[in-house]
Amino acid sequence: MKEFFVPHTHDAADSIDDALEASTEGVRALKISLFALLGTTILQFAVVLFSGSVALLADTVHNFSDALTAVPLWVAFILARRPATRRYTYGLGRAEDLAGLFIIIVVALSAIVAGWQSVERIFNPHPLENLWWVVGAGLIGFAGNEAVAVFRIKVGRRIGSAALVADGVHARTDGFTSLAVVVGALGVMLGFPLADPIVGLLISITIFVLLWGTIRSIGRRLLDGIEPDLVHRAEHALKSTPGILGVEKLQLRWIGHRIHGTAVVSVAPGSTVEDADRVRREAQHRLGHSLPNLEEVTVATGPS
Repeated sequence: MKEFFVPHTHDAADSIDDALEASTEGVRALKISLFALLGTTILQFAVVLFSGSVALLADTVHNFSDALTAVPLWVAFILARRPATRRYTYGLGRAEDLAGLFIIIVVALSAIVAGWQSVERIFNPHPLENLWWVVGAGLIGFAGNEAVAVFRIKVGRRIGSAALVADGVHARTDGFTSLAVVVGALGVMLGFPLADPIVGLLISITIFVLLWGTIRSIGRRLLDGIEPDLVHRAEHALKSTPGILGVEKLQLRWIGHRIHGTAVVSVAPGSTVEDADRVRREAQHRLGHSLPNLEEVTVATGPS
């Protein structure tokens, strides 16, 4: 059985450049979204101080925690740039997935705090003031979160970062919880004072429900799971390569936002070393085009 190390592109240096560029793009997205969410949070918190809305407080706390989740992701992208060592032979790309786990914990804690505040306000009602300011703050929260969500998801999908996409999806849910704050304020205006804490409690419950999708996504990557569509695309690329008679084994996994893997393919009996090298080079070219986030894959060939 012959083996050959296949980088993402025709040159291993190009693969390293792709990874560094993806990490740099991820850091840039986090910087921009961090300051955008902090600005939104400051505006909302100012309204909380002179309105007393616990629904808006729940949304503000959650937006603040969402902004802070950019920090561990930022650190993870920086760590992913470091080259592999004898101790960490795959590099530190897995730090990105661990950052995603940290995001889940922070978001869950923020939901618990917001829920507790809402329950306390149900049993100890407090009159709200400046409700139109609350409505305005809710709309600002929605606009800020949706802009951040679109940006994070777009960049995350382009560079293959599940953690960044999950953070973007979470920002989008934050936007809709901000709209829920608007609903609560309108309910108070219509003569239902408990609308505000009830909406705050519903926001907390919704966060936990929506968090399940993020848990599955990050958990799948930590367990080396990968999207079946990517496996299908890799199999198709290998099977369509002239000289490859079949794919005996294919393993792919994400490490951060880059794909690593192993493939065992069968070639015609009696193939020479030159023939096998030619087949592997063509397989390298096709895999690189089918999986843009491919970092490296070891291809082993053997007779059919």
